[in-house]
Amino acid sequence: MQTHSLYRKANILYIPALILFLIFVVYPFFSDIRIAFTNWNGFSKHFKYVGLLNFKRLFTDANIGIALVNTLFYGFGSTFFQQVLGLAFALLLNEPFPGRTAARTIIYLPVMISAVIMGYMWTYLVEFDGALNDIVALFGGKPVLWLSNATLAVVVLITINTLQFVGISMIIYLAGLQGIPNMYYEAASIEGAGRRQQFWKITVPLLYPSFVTSVTINLIGGLKLFDVIQALTAGGPGYTTHSLATLIHSTYFGSQNAGFAAAIGALLFVIILIFTILLELVFKGKEVQYT
Repeated sequence: MQTHSLYRKANILYIPALILFLIFVVYPFFSDIRIAFTNWNGFSKHFKYVGLLNFKRLFTDANIGIALVNTLFYGFGSTFFQQVLGLAFALLLNEPFPGRTAARTIIYLPVMISAVIMGYMWTYLVEFDGALNDIVALFGGKPVLWLSNATLAVVVLITINTLQFVGISMIIYLAGLQGIPNMYYEAASIEGAGRRQQFWKITVPLLYPSFVTSVTINLIGGLKLFDVIQALTAGGPGYTTHSLATLIHSTYFGSQNAGFAAAIGALLFVIILIFTILLELVFKGKEVQYT
């Protein structure tokens, strides 16, 4: 009876979190869906319902296609490089050496900086008369239009996002490495396994839960990329570096078309939901394999 009473009291503690979730997540979501069926400009008190017109436009607007492709590049590109660099840093910083704690702090520090501030900081590096072109000039090269070329700008944005949040992957993999019992490596060494064999046969399989967590967090963050794009290029030149997140902002405040912006928001939600479910299905199958 006492256990049941404690259980009921514990459930009551969820109520404030549930209320906040309903107010700041559920209500805005359904409000977005409702607005997507209107021609509201975001400011006026007057609007009318236009049915599926905004959703039909998603399939005909060329800027949606550009932003969708960029969103996938930002999401999967950043995620890939964050895993590679994060695991490399974790393997390096898991070994004892002087200054290891300081190195961990330095790599993780950018995570604590606002993405908008990070974007403005990088502006001084990649603008035409920035530090990066000064380095290029030292080696006799010509200045590069890093942000005026669409392809280069997308690469720069992926690089910045990767370097800022690679610390998250590093910490996740570092925690995973420290949770692997050392006896596995000792037994492998006795059997004559080298460092490479130990990495692929012991480290990689046992780091799988860390990999699942890191990929999921990084992919969702990359697909929602907004701040650094807005700070560096604002989606330009033209619409060539827009993600779906920045296109929502541009459509709402620039074009004053809140209805279409809400439809884009719904599209972004569906994309993130689909990839999250796919990741869950893929990782769930693998998790059984390593159990």
